[in-house]
Amino acid sequence: MLCLYFCKMKQTLLDNITLPEDLRELNKEELPLLAKELRDFIIDIVATKEGHLGASLGVVELTIALHYVFNTPADQLIWDVGHQAYGHKILTGRKSIFHTNRQLNGISGFPKREESKYDTFGVGHSSTSISAALGMAMASNLKGETEKQHIAVIGDASIASGMAFEALNHAGVSNANLLIILNDNAIGIDPSVGALKEYLTNVKKDRQLAKNNIIKALNFDYRGPIDGHNLPRLLKELERLKKIKGPKFLHVITTKGKGLKKAEEDQVKYHAPGKFDKLTGELIIKPNVKQPPKYQDVFGSTIIELAKENEKIVGITPAMPTGSSLKYMMEQFPERAFDVGIAEQHAVTLAAGMATQGLIPFCNIYSTFLQRAYDQVVHDVALQKLPVIFCLDRAGLVGEDGATHHGVFDIAYLRCIPNLIIFAPRNEVELRNIMYTAQLGLDFPIAIRYPRGRGVTLDWKQPFTKIEIGKGVLLKEGSEIAVISIGNMAKNVTKAIESTETDKIAHYDLRFIAPLDKEMLHQIFTKYKTIITVEDGVLKGGMGSAIAEFTIINNYTKKIKFLGVPEQFIEQGTVEELQQIAGIDPESIAYQINKFL
Repeated sequence: MLCLYFCKMKQTLLDNITLPEDLRELNKEELPLLAKELRDFIIDIVATKEGHLGASLGVVELTIALHYVFNTPADQLIWDVGHQAYGHKILTGRKSIFHTNRQLNGISGFPKREESKYDTFGVGHSSTSISAALGMAMASNLKGETEKQHIAVIGDASIASGMAFEALNHAGVSNANLLIILNDNAIGIDPSVGALKEYLTNVKKDRQLAKNNIIKALNFDYRGPIDGHNLPRLLKELERLKKIKGPKFLHVITTKGKGLKKAEEDQVKYHAPGKFDKLTGELIIKPNVKQPPKYQDVFGSTIIELAKENEKIVGITPAMPTGSSLKYMMEQFPERAFDVGIAEQHAVTLAAGMATQGLIPFCNIYSTFLQRAYDQVVHDVALQKLPVIFCLDRAGLVGEDGATHHGVFDIAYLRCIPNLIIFAPRNEVELRNIMYTAQLGLDFPIAIRYPRGRGVTLDWKQPFTKIEIGKGVLLKEGSEIAVISIGNMAKNVTKAIESTETDKIAHYDLRFIAPLDKEMLHQIFTKYKTIITVEDGVLKGGMGSAIAEFTIINNYTKKIKFLGVPEQFIEQGTVEELQQIAGIDPESIAYQINKFL
């Protein structure tokens, strides 16, 4: 009996909550304690398993309040981006498996429709929540479900995006039962930028500014700003707004990283900090072993070197100065480096405008985010032959962020565009050299795609060498089989060839997807019996497809094996695990080589 008594004493409120209906059984007075427990639970798991930390800590009270007041999942709740949805996942049936977050065969780091009925819309990129929630609300109206609630939670950095503004513009003239909650913490991954951010900063100091604002002008019932960590106030406002029909807007002020002092003090670093001490928040430092640099840091260092010598160089990034390492140029040349906010379309056409005036814009966008500016790449850059230099970070399989973030489509969607050079460096030296070559002057725009993570070269800071556009290279001689790789896949191919212990295998680095090195390809298809292509992008429309087209046009009938990302969305896992799934890890490549030997 004594054991049972003490066991019950140790139980927490969170222990008894599996789904939101359990949460709604609590008294309102118990919710602040639950908030502390939920915060501790997130910190405890992320400290050892890694993931996105600060955003979810900042919305713990808001998460609890939303599921307490609204009848989810019948009432539909959408979390913009998804970095802030950890508490939501824990309260909606995934607490017991939350430790598998972002791992192979585990739960996704972002809301995902097939994972839970509480995830009403899949999110990974920003600024989609208002459009999706409005679509759901309009559908409910058409079906006569007029009492159904639709809530979009969007961050202050995300609401500045063009897509969010388009949705606000439409929602304001609708009769949709829509509630937009602005989670205002003045930071996305990096600090928010722009005129709207300045307004949001000023309204916190002078509440009179809230009386006549742009949201009210767009026909929204606007309330706020209110303290997003004050649960009684949140509950009161949500209960009131629940009864009001039509478009509503609640402005909530939160602190990213709330509840962990280190995360509050350094919100950029603790967005996704890696492993840390759950009590102190101190990062767990990995052993100081000399390693090759991250590709993003090679970019950041190289653009500064080039900018010192060439005053026409400018840098542009849509809200990723830290992730792209453009922050280093922003520190040294603040008047020549620009964070334009979460606005990929604007970033591309801004670069195009600068190029018309003789500047040399390096537009650094993650591969997966350039998809959002495809029209601008086609019409505003390539069609006009403007020499914008696109640096596509996070190309290929990026790992734990999963399907929404893999940069596997860029070769396929870019190589069909005329007037666009596409290059993939196999190492850091090649990245430096193509950046150097591009700023010397090109007749066309160029896309340089490189992966997330570290490279392969310790002595990477070598003197610049000009690269001949459209020329591949022979890395290893051979007699029977030619393996053609692109970008950092050269590393995996080299390991695979070394494991076969034979001189029959040649290795070529194509380097350029456009223009193709046709002279080199003619040599390959004339000399070798079998050709294997290896890429870290999708097979359909990728490098292998380009080579297949070349063989058809030139009537070559050699055996060809194409290795790359298959026709499916690859989920989360380590890069090594995902390369194994795709069959482009060294062991899988060696297996294919040996089959032909």
